Amino acid sequence: MTDCEFGYIHSLTQDYLQYVLQIPQSGTGPSKTSRVLQNIAFSVQKEVEKSLKPCLDNVNIVSIDNARTIFSQVMEKEFEDGIINWGRIVTIFAFEGILIKKLLRERIAPDVDTYKEISYFVAEFIMNNTGEWIRQNGGWVCVMENSSLFFTVK
Repeated sequence: MTDCEFGYIHSLTQDYLQYVLQIPQSGTGPSKTSRVLQNIAFSVQKEVEKSLKPCLDNVNIVSIDNARTIFSQVMEKEFEDGIINWGRIVTIFAFEGILIKKLLRERIAPDVDTYKEISYFVAEFIMNNTGEWIRQNGGWVCVMENSSLFFTVK
């Protein structure tokens, strides 16, 4: 993927974390694709937080490095079978939202730009591990055209 493609993915991951944290966005706000992703991923995130609450309560995230390690471990498990689809890509966004909330809740002195660091390593993962699949399957425009698929794909 190109730097331009990474920049777009990074803006989607940042937009999502700003949405989760309810940080007002400057300028024109998120793109249409970003808004669709926000709605779908947040719905998934709420379900995961509810159904996995006992497990999530036992996970301590106290630093960016700790969050990166946990993210990498979970994503390795999620994609170990080599299957990529839009549903799994949405779970990446949902999990990044879970991570930021846990980190900001548990960190003693949260940095206001913490979400930028998390969005960066999440964008790197998406680019490096799913970027080619995204390009071959219609790109991010496909998210808007097939948003109803997210609720049926597992």
